[in-house]
Amino acid sequence: MYQKEIVINNKTGLHARPASELVEFCNQFESEIVLLTEDEEINAKSIISILSGGVYHGTKVLLQVEGSDEETAGPQIEHLLMNLPD
Repeated sequence: MYQKEIVINNKTGLHARPASELVEFCNQFESEIVLLTEDEEINAKSIISILSGGVYHGTKVLLQVEGSDEETAGPQIEHLLMNLPD
């Protein structure tokens, strides 16, 4: 399993546009992709899950990627999360 703690740095957090970009990106991978916050387990392949997760600027998330392509997917998703557009 690939795991990495990330702080969401973009000004608006995971609102509609960056959430949509994240879902589209994550759906190209076979692995299960989850973002864990203090209160939520968020399916990174589901726009509803992301939008209801309440991930704002400064939120710490634990990225977990598990599956056949986790070693490829993990670093790429990490990079996207650290460089989300506003």
